Amino acid sequence: MLLKTFGWSFVVTALGLVAAVLYGGWAGFGVVAILSILEISLSFDNAVVNAGILKKMNAFWQKIFLTIGILIAVFGMRLVFPVVIVALSAKIGPIEAVDLAMTDKDRYQELVTDAHPSIAAFGGMFLLMIFLNFLFEDREIKWLAWIERPLAKLGRVDMLSVCIALIVLLVSAMTFASQAHQHGGTYANKAETVLLAGIAGLITYLIVGGLSSFFEDKLEEGEEREHEAEEEAKRAGKPVSAVKLAGKAAFFMFLYLEVLDASFSFDGVIGAFAITNDIVLMALGLGIGAMYVRSLTVYLVRQGTLDDYVYLEHGAHYAIGALAVILLVTIRFQISELITGLIGVVLIGLSFWSSVRRNKRLAAEGGEGTEEKAGIPSGV
Repeated sequence: MLLKTFGWSFVVTALGLVAAVLYGGWAGFGVVAILSILEISLSFDNAVVNAGILKKMNAFWQKIFLTIGILIAVFGMRLVFPVVIVALSAKIGPIEAVDLAMTDKDRYQELVTDAHPSIAAFGGMFLLMIFLNFLFEDREIKWLAWIERPLAKLGRVDMLSVCIALIVLLVSAMTFASQAHQHGGTYANKAETVLLAGIAGLITYLIVGGLSSFFEDKLEEGEEREHEAEEEAKRAGKPVSAVKLAGKAAFFMFLYLEVLDASFSFDGVIGAFAITNDIVLMALGLGIGAMYVRSLTVYLVRQGTLDDYVYLEHGAHYAIGALAVILLVTIRFQISELITGLIGVVLIGLSFWSSVRRNKRLAAEGGEGTEEKAGIPSGV
């Protein structure tokens, strides 16, 4: 199972490290290895959230996610994305941007760093919306019940998450963006840029997330028609297969996954410049890391880990919220990628530990869902 799931990641790792040695010697090998570890540590919460969405999709779209999706993730976000940033910020063509990346790496890094406020605002707002909508949704299983229960009641207010996100964006533009960090330790007023990029991130979430939800809801009618057949299968002792997303619903869910992955990769791409400004080594290191994130996503789906450890998804979304805040703060202040990665790992680790405690408690009580039925607060 492990080899089947992570096999391609192992192959890509071997090829990537060999390419790193051939291109940059053993120094290149070290840089690629460090970047790979950086990407994995920063994106573990991404894998958990992806798994929660991917398990709803049928086998065909899961394969699309693992083939076309990985091409978009590795080559699109880890190679093309930095070039596009430079092309837009410097107002030059993509070919010129590639030439700049290969011949004038210091200038290339400078342009990407100066474009960070708009990147952080876009990604921060997109991730913040994911976190807020999760937080305001009334869920049967709650991790930090003392927080999630009152917030679920507040979530009944229409468009509350959008209002909060816009307030956060406005405050960020008036504070962090007024003295945005630039290359060389200088500062510049990027309030207008941050506002525009943040609104673009919010609109992107509303469009892609809204279309995904719309087509997913359409399937509920089909699920209702399947209900009687499922009940009959249960009475006959036959296995019952869940209804999987397909067609338009799966397509927009796939699109949502790719935009989500792009938002997660922002901090990894920008953080990589603290280690190297060589676009080839950067693509190799971040690409290897992205492969492991994809493999981990599939592993979580196939093992049913999210069903067994029910608070993992909660921990991942809290990590998303933390990452959103960190991205907005980095508009003005520099924050180590080590801190960003550790926050995500700690939150997911705590949620895993809480899930293990819950499973042991339920096993001791002799039944599932006892705590929720009895109204006992769950989690830590």
